[in-house]
Amino acid sequence: MNLLGKKADTFAHGVREHVRLGPKISETVKGKLSLGARILQVGGLEKIFKQLFSFKEGEKLLKACQCYLSTTAGPIAGLLFISSEKVAFCSDRSIKVPSANGEFLRVHYKVVVPVEKIKGVNQSENMKKPWQKYMEIVTVDGFDIWFMGFLNYHKAFKCLQQVLSQRLGDVDTF
Repeated sequence: MNLLGKKADTFAHGVREHVRLGPKISETVKGKLSLGARILQVGGLEKIFKQLFSFKEGEKLLKACQCYLSTTAGPIAGLLFISSEKVAFCSDRSIKVPSANGEFLRVHYKVVVPVEKIKGVNQSENMKKPWQKYMEIVTVDGFDIWFMGFLNYHKAFKCLQQVLSQRLGDVDTF
């Protein structure tokens, strides 16, 4: 019974952290409902993954999880996809970006890193609030990509470690 209570507590902290990172609770909940409707409408997470990102023959989607991508403008909510070939993120909502003609376009914020370009993965936590977990992906060309606010951080991290260890032989975790 104690293990079940600990898992429920960890999940509750994950939900609270996930919602806390959004601009407003009402906006975050509205975004999550919209995302859920889109997932149902399209026919599941794998179909969304295939629509959003190029998909190689034999590639398998292993894990999809809700989290936030850390940017200089603040955290962006979205879905992190971990496949046998890549780690990819797509924002829940579109953002405005200026076009060449001066008008603004609405696009989803996307990040794609092929597994062979990942040097290592680092896990971190807030020392004062240990339920606040962070994941850093370090690329071979020196980029650091930070994710946070996972609903289930441990499952996402474990899946990413497994993909990297299968692809690279042994994961550099620093």
